[in-house]
Amino acid sequence: MYAFARSALFALEPETAHDVTLRTLAHSAAIARRVYGRKVAHVPVDLMGLQLPNPIGLAAGLDKDGRCIDGLAALGFGFVEVGTVTPEPQAGNARPRLFRLPAQRALLNRMGFNNDGVAALVERAKRRRGTTALGINIGKNATTPAERAVDDYLKALDGVYAIADYITINISSPNTKGLRDMQSRDSLDGLLAAVREARDHRAEADGRYVPLAVKIAPDLDAAQLDAIAERLLYHRIDGVIATNTTIARDGVDLRWTNEAGGLSGVPLRARSTAMIAALHERLGSAIPIIGVGGIQSARDARDKLEAGATALQCYTGLIYQGPRLIADCARAAALVQAGQRARTLKNVVTRDRARVSAGR
Repeated sequence: MYAFARSALFALEPETAHDVTLRTLAHSAAIARRVYGRKVAHVPVDLMGLQLPNPIGLAAGLDKDGRCIDGLAALGFGFVEVGTVTPEPQAGNARPRLFRLPAQRALLNRMGFNNDGVAALVERAKRRRGTTALGINIGKNATTPAERAVDDYLKALDGVYAIADYITINISSPNTKGLRDMQSRDSLDGLLAAVREARDHRAEADGRYVPLAVKIAPDLDAAQLDAIAERLLYHRIDGVIATNTTIARDGVDLRWTNEAGGLSGVPLRARSTAMIAALHERLGSAIPIIGVGGIQSARDARDKLEAGATALQCYTGLIYQGPRLIADCARAAALVQAGQRARTLKNVVTRDRARVSAGR
């Protein structure tokens, strides 16, 4: 079914195909649930205190404005993340700004946070009918100078707080000038201190705690990752998403090497998995990791979960593999959970036998 639809969609310009897909899905949630959603296994997981039916989520970027929340949730996702949304509407970068790389099963985008702004997204999100956990990814407007970037994040957080189940701080898109500079230790420290304080005040005032996650780039060296992990732990951030798109051009045709934008899909797969493993080594179980980047099969999902991810997100894989990918990844998650339970039981039995032997 999806193979036929993909042929038709791939005949269209990528951004046009994207818009057509969202408009269609927004009006066919019941069909999506019957054809795809009901086939997704129940694999419950606790993510940042949220009880999810499965650990497979939609990555930000596919539905920036919250136009299709119920339709996307109906595909079987355990959680859906919309955005990136900015305080004020903005057009984003000039088109064309989204490109397919079919030979590499990849996408290259330089969208530039094109969105209708916080107020419009909030009004749409209020009208959703489903109960699937909703993450909202926030960023700064392109015209906001670096010295006022924190103000934009605080405005966006305040605007979406009442309707978000969690909020993601996006400091890693390569398509907004200077944004990735906020991953530096001092900039990140100031940002996280401010958003944590603002969140804590809202949680106390509203009587409702909304977890905060930070989305990081895959193009960080070990020293940068050390600093980020230290700041995430210090500020007690609830989750980290690894990773955003990459500015590297490993494994792509020569024609794309000088094309601006972030690369996603298979060329990002190994890089993002390595980042998950490196983060897990630094964070342990203190902060859950949401793994994203190059997931296009059950095997890819399993690799990221075994590297240390608690949950996963998909985007580019949906374009190439279709919604069946969600069920495939959920089955992989079930296998990983079963393996973890078996190892835990084995360790308990071994420990108890050792105690009995010692008592003798």
